[in-house]
Amino acid sequence: MSSKVDAGEDEPTINLVAMDGRRLGRRAQATRRKLIDATAELVETKGLLDLTVVEIARVVGTSPASFYQYFHDVEEVVLALSEEVGEELGDLVQFVQPPWRGRPGFEDCRCLVSGFIDYWDRHRAVLRIRDLAAQEGNLRFREQRIHSLSLITDRLTEKVEEAQRAGKVAPEVTPYAAASAMVAMMGRMAAYHRDLEAHGFTYDDMVETVARIVYQTVTGRRP
Repeated sequence: MSSKVDAGEDEPTINLVAMDGRRLGRRAQATRRKLIDATAELVETKGLLDLTVVEIARVVGTSPASFYQYFHDVEEVVLALSEEVGEELGDLVQFVQPPWRGRPGFEDCRCLVSGFIDYWDRHRAVLRIRDLAAQEGNLRFREQRIHSLSLITDRLTEKVEEAQRAGKVAPEVTPYAAASAMVAMMGRMAAYHRDLEAHGFTYDDMVETVARIVYQTVTGRRP
């Protein structure tokens, strides 16, 4: 979304539009924000199919008619929430941009893994809804998930390619497949790490183990 200079109390500060195509002013943007925040609160205890427009509007203290000025349906407001959450993965890019070499490189890998798990813990409810909808064939949620994870997957792919050129990773390995597998593994471990820790290992044990698997797979080097 592109920025716009604030030209008055109700002038838009970013380019958001209502369902009828009107650009949203400050007050309308605030209402839209409240609807997204209310959705985030409700998904902590409800699945996508259990959410209703009436409930979301009630939390905000507005009417269903007001909701429909900003979103077509419940799925669309959950998508907007999922998109915002997905963009937060950009905070982890700093750990996959530098070369992964030596101890500093492994520390970056470890920060990526722990950051990914912490990210999941902050947004567990939204991410589970997104991933379940994607797995069930919802194309909009699937595309949103792929786009979000690509912030990490694409950069890990580049690292595998670099390691192949250096002769550290076998040429039979497909870089994008390897990167996708590492991101999928981090996602699964993040989603279920609390259950897995009941088997006698700690959070730190898991981060160390997953980081070593990711580092060695991506770079072809032992940490």
